Amino acid sequence: MLLLCNYYVTYRCNAFCEFCHFADHGKFKETPEAKLEDFKSNVSELAELGVKFIDLTGGEPLLNKSIAEMAEFAQSKKMQTSITTNALLYPKYAEKLAGKINLLHFSLDSPDEEEHNKIRKVDCFNHVIKSIEIAKSLGEFPDILFTVTNETYKKLPRMHEIAEKHNLVLIVNPVFSYFGNPGLSEEAIDFIEDYANGKMNIYMNNAYLKLRRDGGNDINNPLCKAVSRVVVISPYNEIVLPCYHFENKTIPIDRPIKEIRNSEEVLYYKKNEGRFDFCTGCTVNCYFEPSFAFPTNLYGLVSLTSKFKYGYNKLIKQKILKKSFTTNSGSL
Repeated sequence: MLLLCNYYVTYRCNAFCEFCHFADHGKFKETPEAKLEDFKSNVSELAELGVKFIDLTGGEPLLNKSIAEMAEFAQSKKMQTSITTNALLYPKYAEKLAGKINLLHFSLDSPDEEEHNKIRKVDCFNHVIKSIEIAKSLGEFPDILFTVTNETYKKLPRMHEIAEKHNLVLIVNPVFSYFGNPGLSEEAIDFIEDYANGKMNIYMNNAYLKLRRDGGNDINNPLCKAVSRVVVISPYNEIVLPCYHFENKTIPIDRPIKEIRNSEEVLYYKKNEGRFDFCTGCTVNCYFEPSFAFPTNLYGLVSLTSKFKYGYNKLIKQKILKKSFTTNSGSL
């Protein structure tokens, strides 16, 4: 059952984050941008296949100049849209994006300007703060996404203060063991779990923490649904298998996606999802979020409380605030 499309609209980035392989600008300098025409064709097909959620990702997704049109088109196909940005370009595109992104995330890696800019290797802390103000002036409620590491986890209380100050949700995104990252220590996991417990405006999927404590994906009893519930599309207009982070094969989209999804190649990867040697110990959040989408196992059950809190904030609390914003704006 397809739920999610991770659509890489670009591989280029304008930051150099120390925990992200897109920081290697030379490697991705000559890569293409996803074309709007291809995007519309693919998204139309994905909607027919039942995809309800599309993450417009990268790289830095706002480097694709068609990003607003892409988001608008996806919404026209009844999809929930998501973008995570370092906010360097958000002030430029804010008005065009307004109302087109269901889940807008601004990356903030530290409450300290100097540390955040050091991690990103570009001065973008103030861009995030400015972008929060701009977004709220447009009636948007972006989430603050905190990629937490063993060096920054104790900053969680101060990150929470920033989110509370702006009446926003703080998403705690544990760095995963990839691109040389060691993953979170037990001490860090304990600290995050204890602090986030009971705080309504912190989203930390406890299933992620349990998965890390349990050693990540077990290839003999895999949890991953990276092929059956997710489709990954690259800027080259190719389907990536079994996932982006462990790309093993790409298939050009030169025929209907439904036909590709039913091909022997995709069925092979679907049958073996989470069972390859490189899947051992995997904790990549991008694929386990949809894997925990249904309470069909203990991890799915553990994630329910976290999802309830996030749903309350996005679907009830912030909708009320947006309605109030619209009413007040209309009376001016």
